[in-house]
Amino acid sequence: MLHIALLEPEIPPNTGNIARSCAAAGAVLHLIGRLGFRLDDRSLRRAGCDYWGAVDVQRYDTLAAFEATRVGQRIFCFSARASIIYTKIRYQDEDCLLFGGESNGLPPEVHERYADRMLCIPMPAGKVRSLNLATTAGIALYEALRQVQGW
Repeated sequence: MLHIALLEPEIPPNTGNIARSCAAAGAVLHLIGRLGFRLDDRSLRRAGCDYWGAVDVQRYDTLAAFEATRVGQRIFCFSARASIIYTKIRYQDEDCLLFGGESNGLPPEVHERYADRMLCIPMPAGKVRSLNLATTAGIALYEALRQVQGW
């Protein structure tokens, strides 16, 4: 089983779409810190369609509380500013993919603490600052799933 963690997500449809991807992949969704919406928000439900019941959603007040549940397990962080391409990693069962909020991404202390596990998805055209959060999570989740499942 793989894990997707969102640190302070802000946009309900992004989180809903990520929840839907987690339901399809059998991944656990971890929501961390202050959310930019309520979990019963209508647009969040609409974006996740009727899949919320199929997703194991776990909630944490702080990143430290989340990290305490992942001791001994790998966390990979995603950032447009990272230099390690996400396909260079050999993902394993129980790996967690951590993404920051839409406006600010992951905070500097996370970049420092996970410097050797900061991953990026290349944007070769160089015309955008970052990809959409739900798009990024989907790309990363399915690469990890492909490797773990041996497709």
